[in-house]
This record gives sequence, structure tokens and C-alpha cells, in this order.
Amino acid sequence: MGEQLDFRILGPLTVTVGGRAVALGGARQRTVLGVLLLNAGRIVPVDTLVDVVWHDSPPATARTQVAIVIAALRKALKGEGVDEEVIATEHPGYVLRVEGHALDSLTFTDLVAGAEAAARERRPADAARAYTAALALWRGPALAGVTGRLVEDEAARWEEVRINTHEALTDVRLELGQHQLLLPELAAVVREHPLRERARYHLILAQYRSGRRAEAMESFREARRRFIDELGMAPGPELVRLHEAILRDDPALSPPAVPLPGEGRARSDGPLPPAAKAVAKAVPPRVRGQIVPSELPQDVPGFAGRAEELGALDTLIDDAGGDYRAPTTGLITGVAGVGKTGLAVRWAHRASRHFPDGRLFADLRGYDEQHAPTTAGDILSRFLRSLGVESDVVPDGLEDRIALYRSVLADRRVLLVLDNVRTFAQIRPLLPGTGGCTVLVTSRDQLEQLVTWPQTARVHLGLLPEDRSVELIGRIVGEARVVAAPGEATRLAELCDRLPLALRIAAARLASKPHWSVRHLVTRLSDERRRLDELSQGESQVRASFELSYRYLPDDAARLYRFLGLLSVPDFTVWVGAELMDTGVLEAERLMEHLVDTQFLQVVGVDGIGQLRYRFHDLMRLYAGERATEEEPEEERMAACGRVFRAFLTIAEQAHRREYGGYFGKVRGDTPRRDIDPALLDELVEAPLEWLEAERLRLIAVVEQSVRMGMDELAWELLACMGALFGYRNYLDDWRRCGEYALEAARTAGNIRGQAVMQHELGALELRLRRVPESTERYEQALALYTEAGDAHGRALVLSGLSLLDRLRGDTDLAVERLREILPVFRAVGDRSSEAYALQSLAQCALDQGQPEAALPLCRESLYVCEIIGVGRRSLAQARHRLGAIHLALGQLETAEIEFTRALEIARDRVDLLGVAYVLLGLAETRLLAGSAEAAERTFLEALDVARRTQSPMIEGQILFALGEARQGSGREEEGREQLTAALAIFRRIGSPPWEEKATAALQRGA
Repeated sequence: MGEQLDFRILGPLTVTVGGRAVALGGARQRTVLGVLLLNAGRIVPVDTLVDVVWHDSPPATARTQVAIVIAALRKALKGEGVDEEVIATEHPGYVLRVEGHALDSLTFTDLVAGAEAAARERRPADAARAYTAALALWRGPALAGVTGRLVEDEAARWEEVRINTHEALTDVRLELGQHQLLLPELAAVVREHPLRERARYHLILAQYRSGRRAEAMESFREARRRFIDELGMAPGPELVRLHEAILRDDPALSPPAVPLPGEGRARSDGPLPPAAKAVAKAVPPRVRGQIVPSELPQDVPGFAGRAEELGALDTLIDDAGGDYRAPTTGLITGVAGVGKTGLAVRWAHRASRHFPDGRLFADLRGYDEQHAPTTAGDILSRFLRSLGVESDVVPDGLEDRIALYRSVLADRRVLLVLDNVRTFAQIRPLLPGTGGCTVLVTSRDQLEQLVTWPQTARVHLGLLPEDRSVELIGRIVGEARVVAAPGEATRLAELCDRLPLALRIAAARLASKPHWSVRHLVTRLSDERRRLDELSQGESQVRASFELSYRYLPDDAARLYRFLGLLSVPDFTVWVGAELMDTGVLEAERLMEHLVDTQFLQVVGVDGIGQLRYRFHDLMRLYAGERATEEEPEEERMAACGRVFRAFLTIAEQAHRREYGGYFGKVRGDTPRRDIDPALLDELVEAPLEWLEAERLRLIAVVEQSVRMGMDELAWELLACMGALFGYRNYLDDWRRCGEYALEAARTAGNIRGQAVMQHELGALELRLRRVPESTERYEQALALYTEAGDAHGRALVLSGLSLLDRLRGDTDLAVERLREILPVFRAVGDRSSEAYALQSLAQCALDQGQPEAALPLCRESLYVCEIIGVGRRSLAQARHRLGAIHLALGQLETAEIEFTRALEIARDRVDLLGVAYVLLGLAETRLLAGSAEAAERTFLEALDVARRTQSPMIEGQILFALGEARQGSGREEEGREQLTAALAIFRRIGSPPWEEKATAALQRGA
């Protein structure tokens, strides 16, 4: 038979022979062996192995590669002296035979079966020994370091088996009377698995049996709070029955009469005997009140940050003591999972010394999905008993209870923590009338009536800062893993929205899976479709915490919340909500403010045009999208998005009209526009470019989302309205990305006109960058598409761009020919802005040909057209700039400076960097000819600085050329040559022969 193999999967995967480790090879071999060992004695199909190793994307050679892996494993085993075939080929796959060998999972299973049999036969000592031996086989998480979804799922199942076995061992050890020995171990288990009811049950029972009744009661209260806060449900019936049994000191809970050797005697501070209870009941409440109630839950482990918020709560404390007549109140608000209860408990523990008469805690279950909210009457009854009032003295009526409660608190210094409050009415009876008490309330709602109380500290919890989020992760998973991957840890915090609940869940997953890297979890969370699933596994769930708040929203607010979750925009204004709901702006504002008050939305602030903006936390957005998919029919979802997208197009088109004096320079599509209130429209686009700037990220998101939803016509129309912003403000990457995206959508849909417009836009972008060949190619494709579509206006717009390329290449005659061809077209279709631009271009051609006299009337005609149509100020700036250049060529320097100055004022006002650079160049040249060399030098350098921020090499080259010539002319030959050489390199790179010739000639003159 040869050597015996020892397979171990209850920890890192290892195989040994006679104490020697077998080299298993790489990750793929370990994964395949792990799957075979998990199915020892059973056939594992090849297809299963392929799926485990490669998941959804196996290579064509996957089955062959599996065979290679099997061969390598067989070779490794035989190399250690194992003669028989341990891994056998059996159709349709392979089987690992363990007869004659050892596999720790099988040994474990046999030991557990023996322990269970001993427990059934009332042999607890034998059961304990068997369970202990079984658990001793574990060396860490099952199959640690082995990857593959099936392996990971099975490892998780084995971890559950291990925990269940540990709990079974605890059962028999408690039966053996080892409750005191178990206490430290059980406390650690509960810290590691705070939501396992069986572990809680064992701890509470061991505490009670050890004479620690008060600790047992506190453990139950802490368990109940955690279960409600994180699971949305109260503890199960078994734990509740244990609590009730402790309350009545049920004799059935007593430990065995004879402890095992080594087990200490019961503590003297255990439950009172009946006689002692009778004596205590006869003592007046004020005497018994010397026992100070302290009902605060356990402080939150791994608490991070919130120093500013804790400081705000510190204002509730009167450190000087003295007059305690005025109670203070604190209100902590925030979205579900943001850590309101944790902050309240942390501060309460920190401030406990200021409340010598007691610290009371009550969970009002305002957002409990499974149970009704806790009534004020029940809480008053419990608080009164905690404060020393006998049960039979507590009044039955609510008003009488309130009166007694306030009387008892009148001259006491007590802290009251009221958790999970939904309405002010829930806590009104619990507020002290006078005295030095402090009430600390947590809620997901604003509780405006409480905020209006005097001496109220209000703390709104936002998301944790980035550094504190990473710190919280490190406290749970260990600093070493975070330090080893700081970038991934930061990304993990962002994917968790920096929400403490989500951060704790993600960190707990990492802590429970030491074989996972931080990057691995980041990859899993990066898929938005699965993120809430990943953060809603096990006992703590982000989705469940959101659900508890969502179910209380009014129907109309809930519907707006769902619709907002459909949008991919980063934030939004009120009119977006109005379009989604197809209602008025004031009604939409009411609903959105309600969502703010209930922590579903947050206010971002006022944008550049005075509009208030709102946004989601990312996880809340994902949950809203889930609810929309579940609750709204597809046609309603499409209609809501369509209304918003068409409204964006309507407003963007209006902004374009106001910038250009009409819908000029663009081809219009067939997308229906929205009917928007004229007063609102005027308010939004009073400053057209500023609205486009304020909504830039939203417009980009709408283009991309409309493409994903099949609205290709809307996408290209909207992008066409944004070209002015992209060009003026230098958002060239955005221009390219959106243009390519919309172009591909138009191609997919067979939309000829849409393709033409997008090729035209991308050609304009390339022209803006002075990439002449690329621009020419785009324009020629656009021209062919417009010709195919029979769109004369579109053809004319493309020919206008081609004429500028002709000028750059030095073919002025062809440029003039094109411009003469398109002028009648623009006049026929009424595109006065494009007409004005064509006239300016003809004037520039005349200048290029050395005919400034011929250029002057053309430029004046263009300026006249701009003024009579009220065209946008940038077109006016271009006309003024051109007029200044003509006067400069005519030697009329004073008039030239006036026109350039007018143009510069307009360009700067519009934040048109390219326009500013061109005008400054003209001003510098004018000042140089006027003999103001120093002023000209300063203006040249200012122009060069602006030009380098435009990503437009042509203007940079022209400025360098003019500056080089100026310096050569002033005797600074070396500096001038340096500038001219740089200019020549730019002209060669972009392909502009006329300017290459000018730069070359200037260099030769200075040689």
C-alpha cells in the first residue's frame, strides 16, 4: 500500500506523509484538491472543477488544464511513496479515495457523532471529551488560502459546523456545572459572534449560575438592543424565557448541586433567598434607592472618531454642579446604520460620573419591523422600579405614572437614554419636569418639537471621515492588513459609504476570512448590483436597516425616493423631483424635504446659480433603485426617467438659444420637449453658461444613462447642446467621452443623423486641439452622413469647420470657396449665428491674404448680424477680436486696442480661456507696435500662461512665435530663437504649413 497520507482541511490545506509536508503546487492545484477532499469518496465532475477554478470565464482548454492539474497532484503524491492511485478517474470526473488514509474532516465528524450519542445517553463527561477532541482538530478557518466560490461556500458551512459544535460542548459543560470556568470563554465568543442567540443564552445562564444576576440582566438587555438595532427583531423565545426565568429566580436555573473538582463554590452575591426579598420589600423606596441603577448597554467596541459630536454632547453636562432645576436634552439624528446608538452609549459611559443617581436606558423600537413600539407606560413602569419604587406601588394609569416618575426625578441627577425614537409623542411622557436630569434621544427623524425645547443639543451624524473609516476597519480586521493595503482600505471605506454599520459588516467579513485580501472584498463590493447583497449577509444587514425606515414613509414620498434611485446623477435640484413625479415644484420640494428630515436624502448646498441641491448616500441610492425595480412597473420607470431626461434637454436647448441668440449652429432631432414653467425656465437659464456649468456632471450622467436605456436620439441631442460649455470651459475629456458614447449608440440604432451630428462634434473637438488629420477625418465622415440624410444645414455646418482646416493648411482659396457656398444656406435656413461666423471667417481669409481693407466690411457685417439678433456674447467677442485684428493690420493701433479690450472683457466674463488667449495675443502685438515693449512682454507672457491651460497647441504656438519675434527684435536673440524653435515644433506636430513657413523664416532671419 505504501505510505499513509494525512489530509487536513480544518485550517490551511495540508497533506503530510510520515510528518513530511507534500508540495501541492500553485493555487489551481490547491483549489482542485480542496474540492476533491470536500467530496471525498464521491465523484466530482470535470465541469464542476472547471467552474470552481475559472467561474464564468473558462478558457477553451479548461478541461485539458484540469487534467494537467490532476496529473501534477498524482505525481506529487507518488513522489512521497504512495503506491496506490488516490485520485482515480471515474466518469464524468475524478474521485479521491481516502481508505487507508486520514482526513481530519472525517475524523471530526466521527467524534461529533460519538459526542452527540453520549449526550443523548446522559453521559455529559464523555460527550465533553469527544467534543473537545473534535474541536482540537481545527487549526484555523477551513481551507484557509484556497480560492473558488464552491470552496469558499463550503468553508463557510464548515465554520458554522465548528461554531455549532462549540455550542454543543458548552451545553454539556454547563450541565457538568462548569459555569464559572466558562465565563471568560463565553464572553469572548459573544464578542466575536454578538448576534448568535445560543452564545448569548450560554453567557447569561453562566452569569446567573455564577451569582452575577445583575450582569446576566445587563447581558440580556444588551442582546435585545443589538438584535433590534441590527436585525430588526427581538430575541427569540428561548432567550426571552431565560430572561423571564431569571426575573422570577426560577429554581430550574440553579447549577448542579455538586460541582466538579476545581469548580468554585457559588458566590455570596447571588439571588436573594425568599426571606431576604420580603425584608427588602418592606424598606421604603428612598432607602433602597441607594442601589444606583445603571442600565447602559455595553460600550461599543472599536468605536472610532466622532470627537466633535462627543464634544457637542458634553454641553449637556453642568460640570460646576449646583442648581439642577433645568433638565437638558440631547438629540442624535442620522441615517440608519450611521452609529447613533453607538455614539449615545459611548457618551453615556463617558459622562456617567456626572449622574450619580442613575443611568437608565430604553429602546423605544420606533423602527422595529417585527414588534410594536415600546409604550411609554411600560417604560415608566420599568424606570420607576429601577429607581427604587416597588412594583405594587407603581400606579396603573399613565398620568399617575408620569406624575410619580417626575416626582421621583425631581431632585435627582439621572441620565435617561431613549433609543430608536420615531415620534415626539413616544417620549413626551418620559421627559422630566424639573431637576438635574439629562435626556439623550436617538432618532432617524428630526423631532422638531424636541429641538424647540430649551437647553437642547442637537447632533446630526454624517458619514465618518475617510481616515476614521479606515481606522474603524483596522480596529476590527487588524492594523497590519490595513497598513499593507492602504489604497484598498480607503476604497473599501468609500464602497461602504463610510457608514459605520456597513463598515463593521465589511470589516467583520474580512476578519472572519483571513485568506481574503482587502482587494478581494473591494472587488466584490465594486459591482453595484451585488453591493447590498454583500453587505446584507449573516446576522447584520444594511438592507434590513434601511427597510425599517422605508416602511414608515408616506406613499408619495416613498415613490419619489424610488424614482430618484433610478437616476445615475450625482445630485439633483427640486425641479428634477417635480419631473419624476409629474407634479409642481412646490409639491416636489415638500416631498424632498420630508426625505431629508427622515434621513433618506441629504442637502448638498446651493450651486453656482442659487439652486439648492440634494443627494443620496450611495447605499441609500442602491436601495432606492432596488425598491423601484421591485415596486414600479417598467413602463413607469421608463416614463419617469424620460420626463427628467427630456426636461434636461429642454433646458439645455434653451441655454444654447440664449447663448447663441437662437437655436443656431445645431441640427435639431425629434425628441419631444417638456413643457416647463416659463418663470422656472427664466430663473434657471438667466446665465446660460452658468447653468450648463452647474449641471455639467448631471448632463454627462444623463447622456450616458439615456444611451444605456436605448434613448439614442435624446443622447446626441443633449450632447450637441453641451458643446459650447465643453469648448469654452476646456472640458475636453468630457466632450470626447460623451461624444464617443452617443456616437456608438447612434450607430447601434442605425441613426444616420445622430451619427452625423456626433462625428461633427468630435471633429470640432479635434479642431479645438488642432489635430488637423483627425479633425479632417471626422468632418469628412460627418459630411458624408449629412449628405446621405439629405440635410443641407448639417452639410453647411461641417463645411464651415472644414474651411478653418483649409486655412490651417494654407489653402485660403479653398476656404473662401467653401464659405461662399455655405453663406446662402445659412441665410435660407435662418441660422444667423452661423452666418455671422462665416462672415468673420471670410474676413480672416482676407486678412491672411494681406487684404485688411477687404476684411473690414465683412467683419462689420458680421458684427451687425450679431447685434441685431442679440446673439450670445462669445460670438460678439469673436467679432470684436476680428475687428481688432483688422485695425491692427491697418496700423490703427488705438482703435485696435479698444476692440481687443472690449473682446477681452467679454471673454473673461464668460471664462472662455481660449478666447482670452487669442485676445491677449492681439493686445500684446498692438502694444508692441505702439512701442510699449514692457507692457507687450507682460501681455505675451499672460497670454502664454492662459494658452497652456486650454490644451489648444495652435494658440500656444502663435503666442510663442510672436514672443520669439519680439525678443529677437529687441536684441534678445537667444531667447527669441528658443521661443521660435518651440513654436516651429508645435506647428509641425499639428500640421500647419503656413505657420511652419513663418517660423522657419523667422529663425533664418535671426541666424
